[in-house]
Amino acid sequence: MSEPDISLSLAQAHAEEISHFSENLPAGFLLVGSLDMDAQGIARRPDGKVVFIEGALPFELVSVNVHRKKNNWEQGTVTQIHHESSQRVRPGCPNFGLHAGACGGCKMQHLEASAQVAIKQRVLEDNLWHLCKVKAETMLRPIEGPTWGYRYRARLSVRYVIKKGQVLIGFHERKSRYVADMKVCPVLPPHVSRMLLPLRALIGQMDARETLPQLELACGDEVTALVLRHMEPLSEGDKALLRAFAAEHQVQWWLQPKGPDTVHLLDEGGAQLSYGLPDFGITMPFRPTDFTQVNPFINRVLVARALRLLQAQKTERVIDWFCGLGNFTLPIATQAAEVLGIEGAETLVARSRDNYARNQAARPEGQTLAPTQFVARNLFEMTPEMLVADGTADKWLVDPPREGAFALSKALAELHENQDLRQGWKPPQRIVYVSCNPATLARDAGILVHRAGYRCVAAGVINMFAHTAHVESMAVFELA
Repeated sequence: MSEPDISLSLAQAHAEEISHFSENLPAGFLLVGSLDMDAQGIARRPDGKVVFIEGALPFELVSVNVHRKKNNWEQGTVTQIHHESSQRVRPGCPNFGLHAGACGGCKMQHLEASAQVAIKQRVLEDNLWHLCKVKAETMLRPIEGPTWGYRYRARLSVRYVIKKGQVLIGFHERKSRYVADMKVCPVLPPHVSRMLLPLRALIGQMDARETLPQLELACGDEVTALVLRHMEPLSEGDKALLRAFAAEHQVQWWLQPKGPDTVHLLDEGGAQLSYGLPDFGITMPFRPTDFTQVNPFINRVLVARALRLLQAQKTERVIDWFCGLGNFTLPIATQAAEVLGIEGAETLVARSRDNYARNQAARPEGQTLAPTQFVARNLFEMTPEMLVADGTADKWLVDPPREGAFALSKALAELHENQDLRQGWKPPQRIVYVSCNPATLARDAGILVHRAGYRCVAAGVINMFAHTAHVESMAVFELA
């Protein structure tokens, strides 16, 4: 099911909640009942047709300019707010809004921060119930953190506008391929936001300014790295400009002449890019193009909660599926007897092994990490036979990309339904599932609960991306 279909399905599920309020409204007025997964207000016309409204908030009475119509839904933009929500606030960024040239990076700055979290919690509950008929026995308290200056990872587009003789650096404009004219960005770390105009000036001076399409930001605890994508070799003069900028602004330049595999330091040496998980005494080195969580403040709390919920014991074997660099694997290795980390990319597996070895060597005497193995496997083609081959584990941690863990969940269900396939293999007693897409989490939860013999004992949201409609969440499953 696509995201528009999911939004429509959830909107229709709320129909009875708002339909009786929508009767007898003045002509052209709409009452907003909820927000969808793209932060659009959801209203219904008297004939039952769903209307998605950009810029509208729940319980607001609005007029709308409709710009897209289908048989059973419409989409438009708010033109006038007749009754304003008490949770509407002044956006904290001049680039946010519905105006021409507005940045498309954030979608919820007009909604009070705690209300954003409540909306996301509702999205999670709605997805679990309406898409797969799963209701968590306990709703976890949302994980929240700083709402500004949190975005330590970002991919910024770069464009030299020849007619204007200026450089633009930022996110794309709302619903556009054009780059927003951003002079500041409050969701980026303050020192990076202050760097936007100097970066524009820098690239404007470079010989290669017309062939530099992208800047990627990766902040560690001590190092700020910038990856410059360049379509042609850089001149010595351009490299000298980059070095002067690095010295003035305390950044580390990486260059990317082609694909991600070609990323390399402009100059070898210097401090290593890394982030810490101090609760576990873990330091995670990484390359600027490796996947790491955008929000380090939330990540620390996320890892700590996941491990509390996992409840790994010194006698237990744990598998960390979609383990990446070992963000969860290494902390689990401080608590379990044995750990297996499984990831799709061989390059990430190699780095996770290196991170494990580095951290093992740095551990105090008597606090060594549990024996841990890392293997590469296509996790989107899992089978029951592959699960059995990986051996029995007492606990699982699952942290997939947006596509979810369908093949893994399905293989587990097939082993539950056909015990002849098990050959002595036993399913995990507890699964902690960390998700960046509530729709695929709901799909997989439906398989685990209705086919694999699990209960959903807890679920909750993590506000990893404040002011955006992105919903990060966590669910806990126990063998019934």
